[in-house]
Amino acid sequence: MPLPFELFVGLRYTRAKRRNHFISFISLTSMIGIALGVAALIVVLSVMNGFQEEMRTRILGVAAHIQISGANNTLSDWPALAAHVKDAPHVQGLAPYIMAQAMLSYGQAVQGAIVRGVLPADEDKVADLGSHMRAGKLSDLRAGEFGIVLGAELAQSLGVMLGDKVVVMAPQGQFTPTGVVPRIKQFKVVGLFQIGMYEYDAGLALIHMDDAAKLYRMGDNVSGIRLKVDDLFQTPQIVQQLAKRLDSVGAYYLSDWTDQHANLFRAVQMEKRIMFIILTMIVGVAAFNIVSTLVMAVNDKRADIAILRTYGASPLSIMKIFIVQGALIGFMGTLMGAVGGVLLALNIKTVVPFIEHLFGVQFMAKEVYYISEVPSQLLWSDVTMITSVALVLSLLATLYPSWRASKMNPAEALRYE
Repeated sequence: MPLPFELFVGLRYTRAKRRNHFISFISLTSMIGIALGVAALIVVLSVMNGFQEEMRTRILGVAAHIQISGANNTLSDWPALAAHVKDAPHVQGLAPYIMAQAMLSYGQAVQGAIVRGVLPADEDKVADLGSHMRAGKLSDLRAGEFGIVLGAELAQSLGVMLGDKVVVMAPQGQFTPTGVVPRIKQFKVVGLFQIGMYEYDAGLALIHMDDAAKLYRMGDNVSGIRLKVDDLFQTPQIVQQLAKRLDSVGAYYLSDWTDQHANLFRAVQMEKRIMFIILTMIVGVAAFNIVSTLVMAVNDKRADIAILRTYGASPLSIMKIFIVQGALIGFMGTLMGAVGGVLLALNIKTVVPFIEHLFGVQFMAKEVYYISEVPSQLLWSDVTMITSVALVLSLLATLYPSWRASKMNPAEALRYE
């Protein structure tokens, strides 16, 4: 089928060799500018998605998706509650825990920490801590042996290694003839873990739940139950469903990982939005270079416009011709940028080491950063949004010059020809 008149002429103008080479140069720079802006936006958002996913993975290596606790940090008859919850929709695993504060000492070093009593066999069902063990295994925690697993930073602060014995002091005191004194127990270090989050590495210690019950005199009670669900992004909705399910059983406190680390993920999301706005402005600057390109093209084609008008072309047809010309520049730039950005985002783990090796630099030194590689997670929804914004900005940039061309008086244009 023959092309529409406006589309045919617009494509012809785009392909034709120009008498004014400066117009061709501006068109090329506009196209390259849009391509670079779109590619940069795709890569930056993919890297930020990668960092967000890496942080989420590290946090959920220790923190459970959902926690159910009782009043005063005490949950009695937890097996009955566990039996009631484990069959709930979306729940994949559960594990009881005891959580309390303690002071750890070794020699002259003293550090405060959160002590979590766990059942090693059940802990793997709700967290991925086993894959972050630097020394020892979580299964080395056995009831009655009073072993302890420390975060790497906490162990370094205390100056302890595997096999050393640390003193754990519980703040809950016991009454003696000389007054109230804290409960003290010696634990043997049987493992070290490193999550990559300072909050956990420097302030968390794990012991067997039976040992924690003895130390804190919990008896058969626990602090709560930790749950793992099949879709962590739907955790708030699942919490609401569980709350309705537990209304008939008793009063419980439910919290999820988004509540516990809300500020962190809000900050990351806000940073992502700000970066999107900033880089979109770069794309906008490149897109609006199309304005200058079309203004010069209109001046260059004054005689052609006048002849087309005398042959019967309407002002709307003239406007469409230059919209096609400018939109093609924006489309080609967006296409090149999208392809380049996607390829770079998918191969960021190869490109970054190559650049580091080429220039002899290291962007993220292992001695300084826990995340020593630049992560990347490409989301096609981001690519679609970025390309749509670039195309819309390119189209908007064509409207004013095209409107000016449609308003040109043929007699005035041909006066000096």
